[in-house]
Amino acid sequence: MRGPHNIWRLIRTGATLERTGAMNVVLDAFDAPRILRIFAHTLGVPFMWLGYKGDPDMPPATRALTALGPAYIKFGQVLSTRPDVVGEDMAMQLRVLQDRLPPFSRAVAIAEVEKELGQPLDTMFSEFSEPIAAASIAQVHKARVAGTGEEVAVKVLRPGIEKAFRKDVDAFYFAARIVDLFAPGARRLKPMDVIEHFDGVVQGELDLRLESAAASEFSANTPDDQGFQLPEIVWPLSARRVMTLGWADGTALGDNAALDAAGHDRKALAERVMRLFLMHALRDGFFHADMHQGNMKVAANGDIIAYDFGIMGHIDEYTRRVYAEILFGFIRRDYKRVAEVHFEAGYVPADRDVDEFARALRAVGEPIFGQNATGISMGRLLSYLFEVTERFGMETRTELILLQRTMVVVEGVARSLDPQINIWDVARPVVEDYIKGSIGPRAILSDLTKTARVLARFGPRLPGLVEAALMAQSNTGEPKLRTKRRTILWAALIGACVGGGVVAGLLALF
Repeated sequence: MRGPHNIWRLIRTGATLERTGAMNVVLDAFDAPRILRIFAHTLGVPFMWLGYKGDPDMPPATRALTALGPAYIKFGQVLSTRPDVVGEDMAMQLRVLQDRLPPFSRAVAIAEVEKELGQPLDTMFSEFSEPIAAASIAQVHKARVAGTGEEVAVKVLRPGIEKAFRKDVDAFYFAARIVDLFAPGARRLKPMDVIEHFDGVVQGELDLRLESAAASEFSANTPDDQGFQLPEIVWPLSARRVMTLGWADGTALGDNAALDAAGHDRKALAERVMRLFLMHALRDGFFHADMHQGNMKVAANGDIIAYDFGIMGHIDEYTRRVYAEILFGFIRRDYKRVAEVHFEAGYVPADRDVDEFARALRAVGEPIFGQNATGISMGRLLSYLFEVTERFGMETRTELILLQRTMVVVEGVARSLDPQINIWDVARPVVEDYIKGSIGPRAILSDLTKTARVLARFGPRLPGLVEAALMAQSNTGEPKLRTKRRTILWAALIGACVGGGVVAGLLALF
C-alpha cells in the first residue's frame, strides 16, 4: 500500500464529492452511520477547492464520478448492478452513467495494435479507421482484414489504463479498510467485499482475452437461436490488449424511427429481446448482463445483433432450476409452492414459518398481477422478492442481483420498442419449456446419466474412501463400526440413485 498516494486520492475524492454536491447523496444511498458521515465531511469540506468541478448539468453523483475519471466511472457502473448495496434510487441514477471519453489518436492505437500482435499493421489490416467510439477502458476502430477484405471492429485498450486502474483500486481498498477500522457500524455494507467484486469485474475487462472467450462461449451456446446473431471473434488478431471481431452492421435498437423506416416489426423485436434473455439465463446459465440499446443492433433481415461482452452473468444449474420454479409459481400465482421451493432449496432457514412466508410472497405478487400489461414487471417482482427473502433470513447472492438488474434493463428495452408488451405472456412459454426440460422425466434421466459418469470416474476409488472412513471411526467400537459401514454404503448407494454422487454422499457424512 502506498500510503501518501492513497491519502491524497482520498482527499481529492472527498473534495470532489463535496464540491459537486454528491457527498450527502452518496452517504444517504449507503445509509452511512453518523461516524462515517462526520469522517467523510471532515475529509472533504476543508479541501473542497481541490475537488473537480465536473459538469453542472449532470446529477450530483454522476457528475462527481465522471469528473474523477475512468476508474470511478466504472465503479459507478458496477455499483449500478448492486441495488442491494446502494439502494434502488441510486442504482437507477448510476445506470445512466456514461463513460464516453475523448479518444486517443489513431497513431497511438496503431502502435498498440502492432506491439500487442507483433506485426506491422498493413500485414494485418488493409484499412484502419479513426476511433468511432471511446469509453473509459478502450476504444473501437473499424478496419478491414488484409487479404480477405472482411470488415471488423478492433477494440484497443487505452495506453497505461492498467496502471491507472491499479492506482485507483488501491485507493478504494485503502478507503474500505478505513471504513472497517473507524466505522464499525458500516461493516454491514461489506465495503471490502464490494471493492473485491469491483476489482474482479475490472480485471476481467482489462484482459480482452477474457472478453473474447466470453463472446466465444456465448456464440457456442446460441447457434440455433432464431433471429439472433453474434459477431465472431477473429482469434489470430486478438490478444490481451486487442480484440478483433466481425463488424455488426445494422440499425441501432434504440432508434425507433429508423427501425420503422427500415420496416422492422418493433412488437416482434420487443418480444424476442425478452425471450432471448430468459432463454440464455435459464437454458444456458450464461447471459449478456449489459443488454441496453447501445449494445444491440437490428440487421437488415430483422435479426438482433448483440455485442460488447465485458459484463456477462453466470448462474449454476441448480440455481436456475430453483428460480425457474419460483418464477413459474408466481406466473400460476401459487404462492405456497413458491414458499416451499425456497425452503427446499435452503434459501430460507427451516425454523421460519412457511405459511407466513407464503403470505408475504402473496403481498409481493398480487399487486403486480393486479396491474394492466404495461405495469407488470418481472424485474420489479424479483426486486420485491429479494427484499422479502432477506427479511426471512436469506443472504443476498450477487449473481441473482445481476440477474434482477439485467431483467430491469431488458424490460426497459422491450417497453421502449412496444409500450404495451405483456412481460408475463412473453415469459410464460420460455419458463414452462425450461421447467419441462429441467424438472420432468428428461431431467431425472439426465441427472442419473451424470451420476453414472461420476460413478465410472470415482468407482475405483470407492473402496479406499470407505476404508479411510472406517479407519477414522475405528475407535468407536465394533458394533458401531458395523453400523457406520452400513450407513456409509447405503448413503453412497442412495446418493448414486438420486443424483447426489458417491463422493458427495461420503463427504456429507463427515
